[in-house]
Amino acid sequence: MKQMFVYILASQRNGTLYVGVTNNLSRRIYEHKENAVQGFSAKYHTHRLVYFEVYQDTQNAIRREKVLKHWKREWKINLIEEKNPDWNDLFDTIVK
Repeated sequence: MKQMFVYILASQRNGTLYVGVTNNLSRRIYEHKENAVQGFSAKYHTHRLVYFEVYQDTQNAIRREKVLKHWKREWKINLIEEKNPDWNDLFDTIVK
């Protein structure tokens, strides 16, 4: 089984948030950072990886992404700050 990732990007601390799911986190975040695909992330400059979760099951990852997308903004911020209180860009920690 492939690993799946649910992730949250931010434009800045407490800025615009984007929730996504992918099977290749480093590639997908790089695409966001480079605006390789036009859309929400390119328009709102959500290029900072501030949170991610790892899943072994595709369906669970997709389910989790949908749940997070419907969460209140405050809940998403609390989730981010629980694991990443300084809103650091985690991209460098996943690229080896």
